[in-house]
Amino acid sequence: MARTLINAPKTAKRGEVIEIRATIGHPMETGFRPDESGKILPRNIIKKFSCRYNGELVFSAEMFSAVSANPYLAFHTRATESGTLTLTWEGDNGFSQTETISLSVVA
Repeated sequence: MARTLINAPKTAKRGEVIEIRATIGHPMETGFRPDESGKILPRNIIKKFSCRYNGELVFSAEMFSAVSANPYLAFHTRATESGTLTLTWEGDNGFSQTETISLSVVA
């Protein structure tokens, strides 16, 4: 499991635009770089990221080999109701990780 850092508000007013920031610790190896012996290191990148708010997709991104190690993403969504934000990363070699955070919406 990769190291993650997610920054999102725990509470928000109904209709408020909130920012979600996420960083995942991942080497993002391109598949083009040689190791010390000259052998090409195999590709190992995060290919997809998505965020669902109570099951509804609110943000997604596709990543490619040019993305740096430990990718950082920031995006906004509108707080409509209390529930969960589910952030999912998918990558090469069957890598998949999901983190869930709660959001409480007040009137």
